[in-house]
Amino acid sequence: MHTYNDKSYKKEKIKNISNLDKLIEDKDFFYWLDIRGLGDPNIFETLYSKFDISRLVLEDITSSYQRPTIDEYDNDNYIFAVSRHLYLDENDTLINEQVSFILSDHTLITFQETYVDCFEPVRKRLEIGKGNIRVGGSSYLMYAIMDVIVDQYFSLLNFWGEELDAIEDRLYAHPDKRIMHDTQAIKRSLITIRKAVWPERDKLNDIIRSDSPLISELTKTYMKDAYDHCIQTIDFIESLKEIASANIDMNLSIISNRMNEIMKVLTIISSIFIPLTFIAGIYGMNFSREDPVTGKVMPANMPELYSPHGYIWTWVVMGVIAVVQIIYFWRKGWFK
Repeated sequence: MHTYNDKSYKKEKIKNISNLDKLIEDKDFFYWLDIRGLGDPNIFETLYSKFDISRLVLEDITSSYQRPTIDEYDNDNYIFAVSRHLYLDENDTLINEQVSFILSDHTLITFQETYVDCFEPVRKRLEIGKGNIRVGGSSYLMYAIMDVIVDQYFSLLNFWGEELDAIEDRLYAHPDKRIMHDTQAIKRSLITIRKAVWPERDKLNDIIRSDSPLISELTKTYMKDAYDHCIQTIDFIESLKEIASANIDMNLSIISNRMNEIMKVLTIISSIFIPLTFIAGIYGMNFSREDPVTGKVMPANMPELYSPHGYIWTWVVMGVIAVVQIIYFWRKGWFK
């Protein structure tokens, strides 16, 4: 738990949450309870019994597939919000984690599915105490956390942008089968982040337009900046999707061109050998001009079969035909 105001800051670990209501009684301070992991049912029982948090809200917190949203409950008693925190693990696999917020007058409670520390920049700002982080209230702290989440989207997009540039270089240098797989993987990740950013933008817009007294005017002013970042993120995503699609189309074009080159070579070889095969087929039929037994001349049979140097002349004729075809194909530009 983080306890702070404009003059002081204190951080402590709470082992027993059942007396949390007594720990946050002093209205001269703001409180941030950062809960990681959702395996302790006592946390939710305490929130339900002592803070009158709806069971529907508690169910949404434990359901890790919620889209970014914001809801106001019980005559402005508290606000419930959800964000999607996206980051890459050590294997560059995209992790899509839900972060839930319960905002009350002087208290902000955040819930993370895992124990990954994603709010370190916010804690550093609280410790240093610069800017509005200590004087802006709990709603400003919620903005600061949401802003860190939105900024993480930019980091992911910059990473994938560099990956797409590297894939484009591979396309020109050494295209291979993995290019399509890598590009499709990035495109799927872009679709995932797009599903998170669009509702995040709508959620920030709802916060800006909210009339709840729990959200200060200072927070709304800064929320507009986070909203603009979401708009820029969406534009960035669309640009990267176009680059990914262009890389896929280019890869298919390169494969098609390579296939056309192979087919052209095979066509040239086939075109050269078709007349040669025709000649060899004719003289391979072996219809003798004379009967080997009686010596009788048989009409309309091959007169060239026993011609002097017929074998050599056949090779000469076939060679001339092949050379003529090669010259013809060369002038047509087939060898370029």
